[in-house]
Amino acid sequence: MNVTVIGAGLAGSECAWQLAQRGVHVTLLEMKPLKRTPAHVTDQFAELCCSNSLRSDQLENAVGLLKEEMRRLGSLILSCADATRVEAGGALAVDREGFAALVTERIRSHPNITVEAREVTEIPEGEVVIASGPLTSDALAQRLQTLLGEKSALHFFDAAAPLVSAESVDMDKAWFGSRYDRGTSDYVNCPMTEEEYDAFWQALTTAQEAEVHGFEDKMVFEGCMPVEVMARRGHDTLCYGPLKPRGLKDPRTGKEPYAVVQLRRDNAQGSVYNLVGFQTHLRFPEQRRVFSMIPALHDAEFLRYGVMHRNTFLNSPQLLDRYYRLKSEPRISFAGQMTGVEGYVESAASGFLVGVETARRLQGLPPVDFPRETAIGALGLYISNQSIAAFQPMNINFGIMPPLDHRVKGKRNKNAELSARSLAIIEELKAEVCP
Repeated sequence: MNVTVIGAGLAGSECAWQLAQRGVHVTLLEMKPLKRTPAHVTDQFAELCCSNSLRSDQLENAVGLLKEEMRRLGSLILSCADATRVEAGGALAVDREGFAALVTERIRSHPNITVEAREVTEIPEGEVVIASGPLTSDALAQRLQTLLGEKSALHFFDAAAPLVSAESVDMDKAWFGSRYDRGTSDYVNCPMTEEEYDAFWQALTTAQEAEVHGFEDKMVFEGCMPVEVMARRGHDTLCYGPLKPRGLKDPRTGKEPYAVVQLRRDNAQGSVYNLVGFQTHLRFPEQRRVFSMIPALHDAEFLRYGVMHRNTFLNSPQLLDRYYRLKSEPRISFAGQMTGVEGYVESAASGFLVGVETARRLQGLPPVDFPRETAIGALGLYISNQSIAAFQPMNINFGIMPPLDHRVKGKRNKNAELSARSLAIIEELKAEVCP
């Protein structure tokens, strides 16, 4: 039994691992280091191009539930993330380089995985999983368009936030803390007065943007909205979003500032921080000029500027089944963000399900029924739901899962019960799923 997996991102790495753990030989094709996409900067597998956060780790949050389901079922990505985590309050954030290095080492050392460094321009014969990502190379994208049809691929724009060196942050004008006192004080909080914020907002909304072919504000995924696009929605929009000061009292004044920019640790050493919620496609000199107006960042050393790139995804409800298989040619499966799941964990979850189900099919076993009550199942059923008229990328959320059959007071309590229901099902499926 052999399966070819194209792409060693989060989805491809997870898929290859699940197949290999079940005795299937995997040929993993990755075009790095021969060629990189505009968003990649290293030759490691599972490189995190945007934030280093895998978002909330709380079970009252749907992505926290998805992570816990994957942990219990033996996910490679979650295992590596937990091993390289950096403190980030209630979120699971990782040392970006350490995480990718660990995934790469474990994939390369698995006896059932053969890695080949080459660009794929044709779809191989036999069982294939295409996990080439939203920045699939032009040659393969063209081949897929021929296979799937002109209207099969859609796209939106995605953006990444800048990184600054910790030592360049003026801690006389910032403090450590976490919003709402959740978790430990792992964020650097950079306050602004109303006057400072007003000047910053004026500069941000009039700054020069980098040219991105075909870019329009309406084509940006809401979860990765560039900070300047968000700012243009209104003077105080940022104060209700990433710059929200609620629950953050400045120890020097004992009061909440008008606005607060938060920095989150990006590596285990704590030497690099990213600007939370500051995805951007401003020109690099403009990023330095505008973001240095934040008082604590007046002399900031920018280790990486924010970038923006096009993300391509499939019209999955018309093309794929609940196991991410191509309905017209079931030997071909897709995994990752190109299927319309949005987010690191969601991408890995799609790779997980494809790996498990492809292995079972090759071994003559029936598919595992991950029901809509589980986060893994809900994602697969969402991307294959033919009743969706205008398909758009989706993060996992409790809204795509069935409600409880009884009333529960309080949103957090209700979400906790939804998670408990899901994890009870996962425990029942464990013996069937885990090798």
